[in-house]
Parts: sequence; structure tokens; C-alpha cells
Amino acid sequence: MKYPVLIEKNDQSGTYTVTVPDLPGCKGKADSIDQGFSASIEMIKGHLSILAEYGEKVPNATSIEKRRALWWEHNKHLVNAEQRLVECIWGLIDFDITPYLGKSHKINVTLPELLINQIDDRVSKCEQHKTRSGFIATACLSALEKEE
Repeated sequence: MKYPVLIEKNDQSGTYTVTVPDLPGCKGKADSIDQGFSASIEMIKGHLSILAEYGEKVPNATSIEKRRALWWEHNKHLVNAEQRLVECIWGLIDFDITPYLGKSHKINVTLPELLINQIDDRVSKCEQHKTRSGFIATACLSALEKEE
């Protein structure tokens, strides 16, 4: 899943605040933008681990355009003669959420041979998908995400 990440510069301290808006409460600090993006991965892992521990659903990611528009709507009051809008950078973190979806169960799925061959070919060429099951789970999550 591709989560939008917001990195905002703190004027007084020169540090950065890192936020993953689709995961309420997923927020941290960093000394640099690069460190902020690296930290966001660990923040997401920690946040999703807690959700999994309590059996909570993993929130879907929204598009970066939608998140940016919501952020702007919420912060547009900061743009006037006396206040300067804070420097911010948006980015996307592509994060595999399958380990946080609960215990795996073996199921029997029937697929056409040519489709299985295409899946296996993609899995062998792509580092993102380590197994056929992982590829199918990612495809299912993507389809479910589009329906909401």
C-alpha cells in the first residue's frame, strides 16, 4: 500500500515533523528530510503492529492528491500578511501491509494455467513480491481498496 507522508519543517528548531495522515497518531520527529522518510517506515511498522495486536483493521491509503488537498484546506488560514506557511514536503511510502493482516490460512484457488504462468513470471522478476500468494494478496488488496 502506498501511504502519503508529510514532512514539515519546524522553524524554531530546524527539525522536521513526520506524519502519516492515513494512520491517525502516526507522527514523529527527524533531523533531516531523508531521515524523515526513513523514520516513516519504522513509524508505519510500529503503528500497524499495534493495530494487528488489537485485531484492528489496517486503514487504506488515500491518494497523495486527496491528502494534500485536505491538508491545504485545514491549513490555508496560515497564509496571510503576518504568518508564513510552513515548509512541507509530501512523499509516498510503498509499504507491504500483508504481515499485519492477521494469521495466514491456506485456501484452494483455481486459476487458468496462463494466468498462473504470468503471476509466476512477475514474481520471479519483482523484488516486491516474494511469493505467488504475496502477489495475489497484493492484487486483492488493491482491488478492495478501489471499491471503497
